[in-house]
Amino acid sequence: MQSIDCYTLQLNLQEQSICTLLAKIIHDGLPKAESNLWHAHPVWFMEGNPIVGYSKQKRDIRLMFWSGQDFDEPDLNVQGEKCKDASIFYTDVSQIDALALERWLQKAQMIQWDYKNLVKRKGVLVRIK
Repeated sequence: MQSIDCYTLQLNLQEQSICTLLAKIIHDGLPKAESNLWHAHPVWFMEGNPIVGYSKQKRDIRLMFWSGQDFDEPDLNVQGEKCKDASIFYTDVSQIDALALERWLQKAQMIQWDYKNLVKRKGVLVRIK
């Protein structure tokens, strides 16, 4: 998690507090997941498949679940057009609903699309869980 810590230290204090809390909740909620920087952003993987990550945007922190469109969660309301991702944005640590995030992490373990093999399948997503 060291590289994620380095990522966080480059942010302003408000963004650091958001990312620190997100990382703790994600780490606790996905204890078997591997985490590292992927495309320069913190991402957690299960068996090599990206599950959840966050990134600094212009004005906020984006929390993204790669298979989030299938979670049936109205707060994950920013959805990708080509894939099954869904996101929520935070501008303050007080906006993070830890119980909702824990629920999303449980769903992320049960609902997964195979992003690990997306290139091999020439852009075709297959549900693996």
